[in-house]
Amino acid sequence: MYGRRGCHLCEDMQESLTSYADEMGFKLNIIDIDAEPALISQFGTKIPVLMHGEYEICHFFLDLKALQMYFSESPE
Repeated sequence: MYGRRGCHLCEDMQESLTSYADEMGFKLNIIDIDAEPALISQFGTKIPVLMHGEYEICHFFLDLKALQMYFSESPE
């Protein structure tokens, strides 16, 4: 998940994802976009962004349907 410190939407998505991580079998990595200028350019204010590799699952809010669909269709 790409986000930044002090972002309430990022905190909300992180909290929601933490509750699904064990159930769905994924490890959540949080990447602070403010640590790299390239990430700031890429994401700007479109955070939080939940991605797996180069695939964007959702942004701003956790889209549980999109997450479930991704995991049901993903070979990983």
